[in-house]
Amino acid sequence: MIFMADSPAGFPGEDKILNRLVSELAVEERVNLLDKLKSQSNLSADLLYDGEVKTGEEEAPGLEESYARLPWYYRIFYFIVGVFRGKPPAKVFEDSRVGRLGRDIDARFPGLYDYQHNVLLPEFYRRMADLKEAARFFYNVLDVSVNRDRGGFYAFLGSLEMGEVHRLLETDTDPASIAGANPSAGEGELRQAAFRAMENAFAGISVEQRNTMYKNARSLFCLKELSSFLFDRVLMAFGFENSASGQVCSVNIVREMLESLNNILCSLREPPPLPLLESLFIFVTQEKAGEQGFELSREMRSLLARSENALATIREFNRQTPLTPILRCANRDLSFQPKQTSGGEDWFIVYREYWKRRIESRFAEYMRLRRHHDLVNSFRYFLKGTNLKLLENVVSESNPDGIPVIGALALSFLLSFYSAVFMADINKILRPVLIDGEFYKRENRTEFTESYNDLIKLEDDIQRFEGDISPAGDLGKRYSLARQDMSSLPVKRRKVQLVVEDASRAASAITGRVRAACGTMINIINGIMKKDPDGKYDTLANLSQLAGKGGSFITGLNNAVEQFRKTLQLLDDIDVMEGRRQ
Repeated sequence: MIFMADSPAGFPGEDKILNRLVSELAVEERVNLLDKLKSQSNLSADLLYDGEVKTGEEEAPGLEESYARLPWYYRIFYFIVGVFRGKPPAKVFEDSRVGRLGRDIDARFPGLYDYQHNVLLPEFYRRMADLKEAARFFYNVLDVSVNRDRGGFYAFLGSLEMGEVHRLLETDTDPASIAGANPSAGEGELRQAAFRAMENAFAGISVEQRNTMYKNARSLFCLKELSSFLFDRVLMAFGFENSASGQVCSVNIVREMLESLNNILCSLREPPPLPLLESLFIFVTQEKAGEQGFELSREMRSLLARSENALATIREFNRQTPLTPILRCANRDLSFQPKQTSGGEDWFIVYREYWKRRIESRFAEYMRLRRHHDLVNSFRYFLKGTNLKLLENVVSESNPDGIPVIGALALSFLLSFYSAVFMADINKILRPVLIDGEFYKRENRTEFTESYNDLIKLEDDIQRFEGDISPAGDLGKRYSLARQDMSSLPVKRRKVQLVVEDASRAASAITGRVRAACGTMINIINGIMKKDPDGKYDTLANLSQLAGKGGSFITGLNNAVEQFRKTLQLLDDIDVMEGRRQ
């Protein structure tokens, strides 16, 4: 069997290799791995954002309301002070409260914030840089997992959190099982049965499981927001002006960004659950799965240890960096509170769409294999039991590193057709016509000769193509160099794609010539047998001499027409199986 690339855009079998670890890791193995990680993990269950940075003023109402609630003698006091300072009494009260909060920040967290000048100090810069590095770890992890295949990620996570639902989705939507239970059903009915089974499995998701998946999705969203936060913009705002001790920055320059960061940190209140981290790390380890000495459990433990350090840094930042009080001072608003960010609510939509696509993909592959089986039987009958002559250097089960040429199966069929049918049967009829046939019309003779030449040199054309895609051939060398290219992945993909496209065009050109030659031969032979209703193709002037006294020559012409038609039909069937024709 020859495997064809779904598209020449990627590396041969790349998606299959990329998803192998995730798709083939049984649910039981996933659960066992999770249990091992739990026993070996030092992941703290302490809250990442536990409110320890709050001060006594944090629950206070707005300044105007607080001032209005003051006893009359306090208001008189602020009035008198205001007279001397030239400020309204409410403004004096505001300065007092803000100053008290600023002094409290300075006393509890020295070196972070100068409330009198509204400036962030060097210690704040250092802690922000540490937070950036911790977030960077999750950025890299998310980039090769959720960002690459969000639906696949939720499906893997669902296999841990909703094991029975996952089992039903895997087994009850299997095309082979459904077809076995409904042998007389058509393709459309089989698909409908699979989607009904999918909906039935979804109906079994409990409220607790939905809440757990939402919690995971929300944690994931907050991690993504934190990891993609523009830390560099904040850090680049710091400078050495007016400070001999290090880099400082006016809060007003970065206030909006700090408010956004504060909202993210507040929303990421709890550490990510272990099943979520395991799912993330499984996707990360896929790229290393084929390396020599790769050990899944060791890689997972290493990633888990790094995540523990990153989460500890985030937790420490929240405990020792009072963002909310600093922003209250900067905004002169003691009622300021961080806002919870929304996110993760669409997890089920993504999860459902993934399974819909997966079922469609499984059915497409099942139908492709079924058509392939039917084709193999048709090949075997048409080629008189001869096995297909598989092309060398084309991707297949035995050669996964070959070039994924679109149209390789058609060339394999034509190579076998050439020896088993054309040379064995058809050529015995066409060669006398080529040598001795007397055509009434010169153009008929020209078309016949050109089509005959295209067919007779078919084997040479295919062998020449095999030489081009061999390691020593032009296309083979280009393909090898493209796969070894050290450029960025998109550039490397494009280089490989260009080689595959060139090889596929060369294969298509050979098949196209054969199609045209077969079609022309059908028309010419029908004309010879006086079966052309349009009269474009005429019979032979010496047909009776070629036919002789027996009817074997005319029978041979009829058989040749049927064999050419069958060849075209099988080429069309190959295209349908490969998805290039409906």
